[in-house]
Amino acid sequence: MKIKSQRDFWSGLMFLVVGVVFAVGATNYSMGVSARPGPGYFPLLLSIIMGVLGAIILFKALTIEKEGGDPIGHVAWRPLLIIVAAIAMFGFALPRLGMVISIPLLIVVTSLAGDEFHWKGVLLNVVVLTAGSWAIFILGLKLTIPLWPTIMGLGA
Repeated sequence: MKIKSQRDFWSGLMFLVVGVVFAVGATNYSMGVSARPGPGYFPLLLSIIMGVLGAIILFKALTIEKEGGDPIGHVAWRPLLIIVAAIAMFGFALPRLGMVISIPLLIVVTSLAGDEFHWKGVLLNVVVLTAGSWAIFILGLKLTIPLWPTIMGLGA
């Protein structure tokens, strides 16, 4: 079988594998029923949708001819590594530094991954996303996410 589009093949395979892995992981949680879904219900549905999407893209890559085989281009390693490092840093910082410091830190670091960095836009994102996250997660959903650094003794 000949791959007719390398980009579609590898992206379809990635979606399919991630969908299957998350579907298997979601089965560790109770499913509930449609009227009262459990914690595994939504992740299972999303992973099934992702796997089906991957299978469709994979099928398309093997059947529809693309000019030149639609090769995969250069991998942008710098932005990829910055984004992954920023997410890991956020996961480490949130319980220690709180939401008020961790979210702006995440936004500033991820903004460095792009080609265009403007402080005005970054600061606007910091204010809007921090306030929005506070409103959604702490005020609206009443999650116990620390708002301030634990060293300040203010907690959630």
